[in-house]
Amino acid sequence: MQVKICGLSEIRHIEAAAKGGARYVGFVFFPKSPRYVSIEAAHDLMLAVPEGICKVALVVDADDGLLSELTDRLPIDMLQLHGDETPERVAQIREVCGLPVMKAVGVADESDLPALADYARVADQILVDAKPPKNAELPGGNGLSFDWRLIAGRRWAVPWMLAGGLTPDNVAEAAHLTGAQVVDVSSGVESGPGMKDSARIAAFLAAAAT
Repeated sequence: MQVKICGLSEIRHIEAAAKGGARYVGFVFFPKSPRYVSIEAAHDLMLAVPEGICKVALVVDADDGLLSELTDRLPIDMLQLHGDETPERVAQIREVCGLPVMKAVGVADESDLPALADYARVADQILVDAKPPKNAELPGGNGLSFDWRLIAGRRWAVPWMLAGGLTPDNVAEAAHLTGAQVVDVSSGVESGPGMKDSARIAAFLAAAAT
């Protein structure tokens, strides 16, 4: 199983992710998030990522100015759109930025599933995440999961990644129930909001490898 460790802000945690075999590392450019990093800080962090690990920039309803600044100044491999971007906006960003785009789609019940197919037609990858609570300040990283049985055995036109409330204790079960071959974790490897823990990163990667 491939793993993405998201919301990194320290080189030591990048090193822990790389040592454990992570295939993706994510950096959050959403100021309201406790995992937010500035472009300046992210530059040094991304340079510390070993070759072969995909560097993902997470944005929320970013305007063209921010996207241009990110892609001009940082060695990004993929953009992750985690806001209310429409399929049309996703297609536009993919064309203008010239990078692979992953779209996060929140799931709470069966009525949310058609959106996954809609975004799979315009994105390079989809992230199946737990839908945030109403009035939540963060669109993701809330430590919430959803009923994994909703997507059991489902497949889409592009690769997909499972997120939402994953921890070292439940990632193997989540993958078994959903058939996920790629998983994404953020709060599940933290000791507090935005505070990554190297031991938890190692434990998650080990659990995902079993």
